[in-house]
Amino acid sequence: MSSCHCGSHNIVLLLGGILLALDTIISQAFGAGLLEECRGAMVQGVYIALALTPVITAATFAIIGILPRFGLTPSVMDQLVPFMGTLAWGTLPLLLYFVLRRYLQGMNVVGPISFSLISANAVNAFFNWVLIYGNLGAPAMGIKGSAWATNIARFYMFVVLAVIGWWHDRKQELLRGQLEINFRLVSRIFRIGVPVAVQIGLEIAVFAGAAGLIATINATQLAAHEIAMLCAATTFMVPLGVSAAAAVRVGQAVGRRDLTGVRYAGWSALLLGTGFMSLSAMAFMTAGKWIVAAFTSDTQVADITVKLLFLAGVFQLADGTQIVSSGALRGLGETKIPMYTTMGGYWLVGLPLGYLLCFNQGLGAVGMWISFVLSLVLVAITLLTVWRRKSQSLPLI
Repeated sequence: MSSCHCGSHNIVLLLGGILLALDTIISQAFGAGLLEECRGAMVQGVYIALALTPVITAATFAIIGILPRFGLTPSVMDQLVPFMGTLAWGTLPLLLYFVLRRYLQGMNVVGPISFSLISANAVNAFFNWVLIYGNLGAPAMGIKGSAWATNIARFYMFVVLAVIGWWHDRKQELLRGQLEINFRLVSRIFRIGVPVAVQIGLEIAVFAGAAGLIATINATQLAAHEIAMLCAATTFMVPLGVSAAAAVRVGQAVGRRDLTGVRYAGWSALLLGTGFMSLSAMAFMTAGKWIVAAFTSDTQVADITVKLLFLAGVFQLADGTQIVSSGALRGLGETKIPMYTTMGGYWLVGLPLGYLLCFNQGLGAVGMWISFVLSLVLVAITLLTVWRRKSQSLPLI
């Protein structure tokens, strides 16, 4: 489950999703002991990142150009346009960071990734302080300064992982050659990665569509929906991380031709992901009033949000199951079935049912969230069944 916040960020997530194919390719090559192939896949990922950057940048500025058609107030436009326009220039370092992160984690080099992410928050906060308010002699740039701070943090993360990657490759004597474009490997990256990107796009669009429908009711319903979405998206980060680990561990086991390892990695990840989501489910269902109190004192908003958090608690287990199952299947190289399942579960069942419950039955945001429960359960059961069947034999690589 995800929500829509910034157009440029969502474009990066969508097209950058192609690079998630590197999880499969690099981890399988590492499991097979083919370190040269790991580096070769990383090099092709860099070329793809270079190719995607102008596409994403152009798409961002195209969105900026049509923003006035959405009826945004001049005060919002004055803030949003410079922010999005500035943030677009940080696309390349972000995509290169994506590539290097997949490269290193596929080979079990994960400590530097955690360090880069955590320390980048400090870098971002420092440059926000400097550039937004004009401290240390810098010009006060306001919201534009915040975007530049984000770009600097992105570049910092890329540099940290580039240095670690160089050190790792030098230690493994992998710095020679492999700089030519390998069209066969690029084709494989797109074959695995495009369904992942489409799946991400379908998820972003369906939850943005749901928010848009709820917004037509009234501000109270929308506020409750946004608070509940924020809470659900926060807990979702944990199984999302476990999903990435599942993709790597399953992929490594595939590379070793270790069927027992494939099953152990996938089911262990599912246990971790669903275990955490079971705890968050209990918190949402029993402590909703206390959670909502941290966001609003409006009694109408709070009453609706508590109901939505209870429903969020109901689907937590399904949400964790579907994302970890998707990661495990990605480790096997299977990305088309999760894409089709997402399309069927969210677009053919979830959103139409949500519309009927929201408007025809007069349930408002609660009706939309009931449809979230049903569609997530459907997607989770389908992907878990597919994982169970696919993990019975090793795929051809």
